[in-house]
Amino acid sequence: MSEEKTSRRDYLKYGAGAIVGAAITGAAAAAYEASKPPPPELPPGMLTALKAGFIYVGPIGDYGWSHAHNEGRKHVESKFPWLKTVYAESVAEADCERYIDRFITEEKCDIVFTTSFGYMDATVAAAAKYPDKMFEHCSGYKRAKNVGTYFADFYQLYYLNGLMAGLLTKTDKAGYVAAHPIPEVVRHLNAFALGMKEVNAKATLDIRWLFAWYDPAKAREAAEALVAEGCDALAFTEDSPTVLEVGEEHMKSGKPVYTFSHYSPMQKFGPDSCVSGQLVHWERLYEEILMRAYLGVWDNRDYLWNLRENGVELGGEFGVPINPKFVPELQAKRVDDPFLGSISVYDLVMKRMAQMSEPSILFDPYTGPIKDQTGKLRIEAGRRGTFEELWTINWLVENVIGKMP
Repeated sequence: MSEEKTSRRDYLKYGAGAIVGAAITGAAAAAYEASKPPPPELPPGMLTALKAGFIYVGPIGDYGWSHAHNEGRKHVESKFPWLKTVYAESVAEADCERYIDRFITEEKCDIVFTTSFGYMDATVAAAAKYPDKMFEHCSGYKRAKNVGTYFADFYQLYYLNGLMAGLLTKTDKAGYVAAHPIPEVVRHLNAFALGMKEVNAKATLDIRWLFAWYDPAKAREAAEALVAEGCDALAFTEDSPTVLEVGEEHMKSGKPVYTFSHYSPMQKFGPDSCVSGQLVHWERLYEEILMRAYLGVWDNRDYLWNLRENGVELGGEFGVPINPKFVPELQAKRVDDPFLGSISVYDLVMKRMAQMSEPSILFDPYTGPIKDQTGKLRIEAGRRGTFEELWTINWLVENVIGKMP
């Protein structure tokens, strides 16, 4: 290294304590230590090490929301030698602030990630108590000087899965097992319904509310009830593969029930029923946020990553956007698009995914005209729903069966 101040890039490449040379011992080692120049001066604001705490609402297990976040945590801890992490799983929303206190006072964390919408107020309150620490809240909208927000959203992927469900359903009925009636979940199930309707004007989406993020027993009950009502395609927001298992059981009994997985690779739980799904790359967001914190350039920005930012991926398994079992049928069925002409549903899915991955986002599922269940025009023809509209959405599109609680 030169005698000039080491740049941020040098620190990323070599680390603060890098020494080039062979190992030496004894008196030679002492002489070597005495002859070494002083360590390079740290760039302004840069840390020599960083400790991060992660709080999860569910068990990390082998699947689901908390599992996906924890995979991201493990990735950054293995990648960055200057990073240490701690985590707590299955933390009730009422206990969030207590865990933050422990992470700050006992674990000496520099930054804390709270990974559930219900942790929002506790995060903001804790940030006021610890103004010299950094906080990141996932999926919320409240920020402060030392509180940033981040999210990798799935509504584009739910729309793509809706395209496939609309084609595959033989009953024109799909079901959705929904965790909580909050804008995130409503935005996703509406997008799924919009995708179905685009390829099948008769398709409807029936919903069942769980009022829980993780409840396999209730998820099974809801999924079975939807199948009993005639739904032969199922999507969900719940932190287990239960819905896929229900679909797989029906497939094996000779009754086709198509399923779409959620958050982490779940296709193995429904190899004959899982068509596709939503996958998240939290590790990419965590790399970005933690690197900025380490370099001393962290700020309280709002991260919102979708397909364009490579924050999410289509599929029930990484690298497999559509289960190969269902590709031939999706390729065989064609629909008429006003701009693309006659096109297979498979090609339509791929085209829409490419359009939404473009820097300028050439297509958005929430492009009007879109009406709600009462027939009220919510998004006018040719207009895209705004960020504020989508992130506060509390109404259901016209082909959804069920009500907001």
